[in-house]
Amino acid sequence: MAQINKGMTIMEIINIDENITGILMQQGMHCVGCMAAHGETLEEACMVHGLDADILEAQINDFLASAAE
Repeated sequence: MAQINKGMTIMEIINIDENITGILMQQGMHCVGCMAAHGETLEEACMVHGLDADILEAQINDFLASAAE
């Protein structure tokens, strides 16, 4: 089962499963296609957007776990 961590870049995370884009967009991260996504970690993006990186990391990992079932 794939898992992500908040130290991964946005693009590394999206490359695991493109459907994660929807989760990020729902949280207000509409920059998933911008250049910053290639170098910005999930934790850094969460700081910029005022989100809790631990909660979003868990949400994405829950999605990946359910997708693997």
